[in-house]
This record gives sequence, C-alpha cells and structure tokens, in this order.
Amino acid sequence: MMCGAPTASQPATAETQAIADQVKPQLEEQENKKYATFKAVEFRSQVVAGMNYFIKVQVDDDEFVHLRVFRSLPHENKPVALSSYQTNKARHDELAYF
Repeated sequence: MMCGAPTASQPATAETQAIADQVKPQLEEQENKKYATFKAVEFRSQVVAGMNYFIKVQVDDDEFVHLRVFRSLPHENKPVALSSYQTNKARHDELAYF
C-alpha cells in the first residue's frame, strides 16, 4: 500500500461495518436524524498519520451516505472520528476522495 494514495474501492468487511457503527452517532447528531438502516457496502482506505476510511453506507432502500473516518495511530489511543460526510448519494455514485 502506497502512503498517501487511497486504495481502490472494495466490498465492506466486518471491520468496515464496525468503524461505520462507531461514527453513526456523530453523523446522526450532525444531521439531526436517526438512521434505522446503516449498512457499509464498500470502502477505500488511505494511509496518513493514521488511517482515513472512505465508506459508502446504505441508509435507506435507495439512499446512501459517504463517510470519511479518521483512525489515529494506535499509541494515540483516540476513538475513530467522523472527519466529513456527503449525503444524498445513490448506489452508483463513485466513492471518491473528499
């Protein structure tokens, strides 16, 4: 994996879902909305001074959000953080760097 370059999109894993679940409350607070469905479907990762995850999450039948989540280095002992997000996405929308 090259430092700084995001990986290609790949299907979400159990780890990806766990990361998405950890930031779900942050997204719900910022959007002032509760999501009954919150299923990670694909992701990209990027090595920085820690790790950025770009995660496409299904929140309704035809509605998706794109999350950018930062996980710090293990020795910093910090929780994952929602860095940014994009709403009103569709299944076919590319999970691009943002």
